[in-house]
This record gives sequence, C-alpha cells and structure tokens, in this order.
Amino acid sequence: MNEFLQGGLYGGGIIVAIMSSLLFVLWTERKMAARMQSRIGPTFTDPLGFLQAPADVLKLLQKEDIIPEKADRALFNNAPLLGATVAIAGAAVVPFSATIVGADLEVGVLYLLAVGALGVLPVFAAGWGSNNKFALLGAMRAIAQSVSYEVPLVLAALVPVILAGSMKLSDIVAYQSSHHWLVVWPFFLGIPAFGLFMLAMLAESNRIPFDIPEAESELVAGITTEYTGMKFGLFYMAEYLHTVIASAVASALFLGGYDGPIAPGLWWMVLKTGLLVVAIYWLRWSLLRFRSDQLMALCWRWLVPSGVVLVVGAAVWVVFAG
Repeated sequence: MNEFLQGGLYGGGIIVAIMSSLLFVLWTERKMAARMQSRIGPTFTDPLGFLQAPADVLKLLQKEDIIPEKADRALFNNAPLLGATVAIAGAAVVPFSATIVGADLEVGVLYLLAVGALGVLPVFAAGWGSNNKFALLGAMRAIAQSVSYEVPLVLAALVPVILAGSMKLSDIVAYQSSHHWLVVWPFFLGIPAFGLFMLAMLAESNRIPFDIPEAESELVAGITTEYTGMKFGLFYMAEYLHTVIASAVASALFLGGYDGPIAPGLWWMVLKTGLLVVAIYWLRWSLLRFRSDQLMALCWRWLVPSGVVLVVGAAVWVVFAG
C-alpha cells in the first residue's frame, strides 16, 4: 500500500475513534458530576442520557453565529478551528498498540511538546480577536499559565526519555515492558515524574484546580465570552480532546502504554487512558480553583525545582546504574 495512503487511513481512523470516544467521555463526566452532587444527570434525551452530547451538538449548530462589530474577524473566526486542530495533532505519534500508531517518529516526545506549546496561539488569537476585555484578560492568564507549566511538563517528560534513552514513544513503552514495571523504572523516579506530569497536564488543559482563564466570578467565560454556536463548541471540544490525548500520552510515558500482564494490546491503552480521564474529572468536581498567584507560586517554587531534581536523578541513575 502507498505510504501516504496508509498514513491517511491510519490517521483518519485514529481521529474518528478519538472523536467518537468524546461522546462517552462527556457522558461519563456528567454522570460523575451528578452522582457527586446528588443529582441524576442527563435523562431527557433517553433513559441513560447517552444522546445528550449529540443533542448538544445539534443545538450548537442551530445557534446564531455572532461576530462582535469591532472584532478582528480573521483571528476571531479561525481561532476555534486552530485550537481543535492543535489539540488533536498530538494523537499522531501516540502508540495505541504495537501496530496502531499514526507516525512512530524518532522524536515523538519532542513533537508532542512542540505541538503542546502551539496551544497558546489559538488562545491568544481568540482573546485578542474578540476585542473584549474579559476575553483578553482570560487569554493573558491562559498564556502565562501554559508557558509556565510547560517547563515542569517538559522536565517530567524528560525522565522516561533519559531512562529509556529514546524520544520514540514505542521505545519508551518497550523499555517499561522489559523492566516489568507499569511506572517508568526505577519507581522512585518514575512515580514522582508521573505525578508532576499529571499536575502540569491539568494546568495545560485548564482543568480544575487550574482553570483560572475561565473564572466565572471575574472573567465571565474568558476567551469564549464572545463566541456562540459551534465556534464555542470547538473550544469546548478542544479541552476534552486535550484531556483525552494527554491522558494517552501519560499512559505511554509512565504506565506502560499498550503493554500489560495479560494479552498486551489496544485494550490496555484504552483502560489506562480511561482511568486517567476518570481521575481528572473526579478532581475537577472535588476541588476549588487556585488564585493566580497561588498557581504561579506552585509552578515556579515547587514543580520546576522538583522537575530539575528528577531529571538530574534520572541522568545519575543512567550513568551509574546503567
């Protein structure tokens, strides 16, 4: 089969699978939130509420597309699509199984970090293009948060890279498999690095307790204040895409990916990613958000120094323990 055709088929199949999984992710979050707050959750569309997410999509498609009079139309209109594109681009290098991977790049981790850094562009474009002070302040908060937490995220991701001696995600999964440990071995480096990665990832995806760019009490809806209809829906979808794909990346870097004690394969990757997504939403509906100063203090006073220590520890381990 032609190489480009094969890549297109793999990529299209992965995108369809991930987009389809969002329906189940949305249903799971709503049911979890309802149970934690003593409510019943969505039930009007069908007894179990599975059709609520498709109904929401249909509703958003029918909404009027409003553009502020003095907005920068090019930035305002393209920011939602760019945000969704950047969010799903990371899935290209994630090995969902030994055979299901869009592009198993030698610099896969570098690609993921680079794509993640691009996430600030649609955010700034939306905030600036809206010509709205709430949106602009939300965008500046989001940029400060993303740029800051990108540092501990990179440091955490470097730990499995150093230990495995490769930036290729499939090599990192193979390294974990050969050491018979779900968290990158040695565990006293892998477990703290995993925790650091998850905290930084929550901040990158603007999830509670790190959702200050959308603080309702002072910023209304942040960068999405002026957006209506499906443009708002694309930003909403991008957050969920980022959460799911980042959870899959964490599974590959720290939890052995598609490897498992029984019948290694795709279902292990789905199970581990699903558990991380559930944990993220559990935290979301359990905690309060940080203040801006607390958010930055946590990053620069605690997470960045911890990341440096872990990277140095991984390097020392490789040199002296082999």
